[in-house]
Amino acid sequence: MIAQPQPQWMTPQEYLEWEEQQPVKYEYINGEVFAMTGGILPHNSIAVNLTSALKSHLQGSGCKVFMADAKVGVSQNGPFHYPDVMVTCDKSDLTARKIVYHPCLIVEVLSPGTESFDRGKKFANYRRIDSLKEYVLIDTDRMAVECYRLNEKGMWELNPYIPEETDTKVIEMDIHLQSVNLHYPISLLYEDVVFPEDVLNSSEN
Repeated sequence: MIAQPQPQWMTPQEYLEWEEQQPVKYEYINGEVFAMTGGILPHNSIAVNLTSALKSHLQGSGCKVFMADAKVGVSQNGPFHYPDVMVTCDKSDLTARKIVYHPCLIVEVLSPGTESFDRGKKFANYRRIDSLKEYVLIDTDRMAVECYRLNEKGMWELNPYIPEETDTKVIEMDIHLQSVNLHYPISLLYEDVVFPEDVLNSSEN
């Protein structure tokens, strides 16, 4: 999803009350609100694939999976974001109706308009969430997943998943989401996703 800034300033409570009356979703950062606009189709396919896998894997575990319409609060006063996918196992979140405050896993599917923000300021905001154990960034132009995990020393470590390519195929690999103990083939994550080179090759044939 791409965020577009709106020229107005609000308190956290004003934002929460105001957004409920709006036809589109808005993120809230330091008093400013940002309208969320639609993403590309590969973005949606990846989010659906991962959400489906997580939903099946976590069934009966007491954890919940949420997609883009679910809001996460870094604190009661914000910032407030809309992750592409997130998981929470916290009891207070399981009965919440509007905002998740204690996710263990957050996933953002990258797009050109939001990639730098997802890697920078948004990740800095998410790192303030005490319950967060894993932050995942997924590329839409190629098979590439970056998984940031909080280690025992309280440091965030990058674990990349980028499969090797041969002349005829991509070598399969499993992504391991440790926060929810899910091993998931990267090919299934990208199932039904059309890459830019696929479009180019199709137009040349």
